[in-house]
Amino acid sequence: MAEQTNTAQGGTKTWWSRAILIGAVVAAVLLPLGALGSRFGIWSFSGGFMLLAGGTVLAAIGLVAGIAGIVAANRRGLNDDKPAVYLGTLISLLIIGIMGLQFYTASSVPPIHNISTDLNDPPQFERVVLLRGEDSNPLDYDAEKLGPMQLEAYPWVQPAATDVGPEQAFDRALQVLNDMGLDIVSSDPESGLIEATATTFWFGFKDDVAVRIRPANGGSVVDVRSVSRVGVSDLGANARRIGEFLRQFAAG
Repeated sequence: MAEQTNTAQGGTKTWWSRAILIGAVVAAVLLPLGALGSRFGIWSFSGGFMLLAGGTVLAAIGLVAGIAGIVAANRRGLNDDKPAVYLGTLISLLIIGIMGLQFYTASSVPPIHNISTDLNDPPQFERVVLLRGEDSNPLDYDAEKLGPMQLEAYPWVQPAATDVGPEQAFDRALQVLNDMGLDIVSSDPESGLIEATATTFWFGFKDDVAVRIRPANGGSVVDVRSVSRVGVSDLGANARRIGEFLRQFAAG
């Protein structure tokens, strides 16, 4: 009764309503903090993931506490507590929704990070090799292991055939990579190989891309390969990148 009277007369919020809101705000801050800290080298990507996990757990606790707080505030007529409780619960719910979507995406794609339009003879990297650190994923492509998983998850990742010659196809491919915002590492018209690197916004993860153009049937065939430097699953990012390249290349 004293807590309710003080709230009604003096506008004093209960400690638990403030705790629900503060916890939700802290959880919301941990998500971008973990990602951007990894991007700018403040801590490793594993440290960033730990902060994301901590924010998610805190949001889950806040969601449960918030629902209980909403019930308590309504039953006890704690009107001054309602804004903080409702806002904290909403923030926690949004965090759980965002992270839940990420977990769903991870579970819906195979745990691979090396995607190629040519399974038997994937484009090879040359200059990019010098940029990859010792802890980077290997560039070897195990067709027997990766091929079946890739074909099942991304059957549309196929070589692009065009009726234009290799030189024109090379120029178009280079333009598409630039339009996609990738950093061009090297471009060799003679070998028909372009190497580039994509950097993700939040964590600053780097994925290396190789585009190979070869003459075929009076035109050209274009193969694309995209490989993540770190991590086991890429959440489908490399396949999406290849798909975007193929769409833009075909539209050009």
